[in-house]
Amino acid sequence: MTKDMTSGSPMKHVLSFTIPLIFGNLFQQFYSMVDTIIVGRLLGTGPLAAVGSTGSINFFIIGFCLGICSGFSIPVAQRFGSKDFSDLKRFVGNIIWLSAAFSVLMTLLTVALCRPILEWMSTPADIINDAYSYIVVIFWGIPFIVFYNVLAGLLRAVGDSRTPVFFLVAASLLNIGLDFLLVLVIPMGVAGTAWATVISQAVSGLGCFLFILKKMPLLHVGREDLKPRPRYMKRLCGMGLPMGLQTSITAVGNVILQTSVNGLGSVAVASVTAASKLSSFFSTATDSLGVTMSTYAGQNIGAGKPERIGKGLKAGMFIGSIYSVLALGITFFFGKSLVHLFVEGSQEVIINQAYQYMLVNALFFIPLTGVNAIRLLIQGMGYSKLAMFAGVFEMVARGVTGLVLVPAFGFIAACFASPIAWIMADSFLILAYRRVMKQVRRWGK
Repeated sequence: MTKDMTSGSPMKHVLSFTIPLIFGNLFQQFYSMVDTIIVGRLLGTGPLAAVGSTGSINFFIIGFCLGICSGFSIPVAQRFGSKDFSDLKRFVGNIIWLSAAFSVLMTLLTVALCRPILEWMSTPADIINDAYSYIVVIFWGIPFIVFYNVLAGLLRAVGDSRTPVFFLVAASLLNIGLDFLLVLVIPMGVAGTAWATVISQAVSGLGCFLFILKKMPLLHVGREDLKPRPRYMKRLCGMGLPMGLQTSITAVGNVILQTSVNGLGSVAVASVTAASKLSSFFSTATDSLGVTMSTYAGQNIGAGKPERIGKGLKAGMFIGSIYSVLALGITFFFGKSLVHLFVEGSQEVIINQAYQYMLVNALFFIPLTGVNAIRLLIQGMGYSKLAMFAGVFEMVARGVTGLVLVPAFGFIAACFASPIAWIMADSFLILAYRRVMKQVRRWGK
């Protein structure tokens, strides 16, 4: 089930590795959309706005955890590329210790600070209780989220992008069933959708664990491999923390922007909630390409083949650009119809604002492809700290938009926040990529 991407056609490797990831991410976004549809249709626009108001803080915390998980997999991909399997196992052993520690720490901190953060973000009084009920359950589930994503990252590091998708699809279907159970049958409100997500993550993590146990001896660790080693932990933290911080730094801008949108009222919050879910659904391909670039770069750096990296990036950008044009066309022609999935047809203001937000974002999916592909490529090569600064550019862009442009121009400014952030991040990443490639070529000589 492993896949060596250090030889053969870069286009073929990138495409074959990315397709399962896209499929899995689409399912993940699909059940996330189902959560939102159920909340909006069955519970009303108030609960819909409540769930949406937690989006930025959710991204801030969960994104940090996911970034760490992705970073932990990079040394494993590099050791797989160099065929140093003994060192690979020692990295896996130390990942187990670090993942457990981060999970406990993040859970305790976020659950304790959840309510004060929502109050600081000026969450409207009519939705703050539902917002808390939803997000606190998500934070209690952080260990399960880390459990799945660490194991999925390890499988992808050794070239298996299909198995995590299988368990993700199964978890997505379970999530949808639990949504109906915990909202319709057992009326738990918005908390029910959160519990559905957490339980599904736990099941998908368990599935990956059992698969590794039975089918992936390469990732099995013994007592000696589980010995804590400062050198390995330092290397893992050097990869994981910058990737986690990069996401969190980006999310600071989202928090500022969300606070400004909250100030526009619950109708604006509901509009952004519906539009963000749909935009995230369409942008999954660019996210998947980023994961592919990280694994591809990690394996080829480990194998001492930096000359293949540029070819892989060109293949990824070509695939991502074609997808971006298709996504724009679908958004333009069917965007309003898709928004109707979330709200009643009588909610004309929400429908029109959500469509406007979606269309503006879709116009800039090619720059978004560049952000994900180049940033994750640089990180896969081992330059996580440098790639982290792209998050600073995104944070500044969204922060300025939230603090200055939204109060001055209203909802339309919020629509352009992400596109501005993507363009600013690209302006840094292109220069960073050129610098890294010069260093890598000198190292190769």
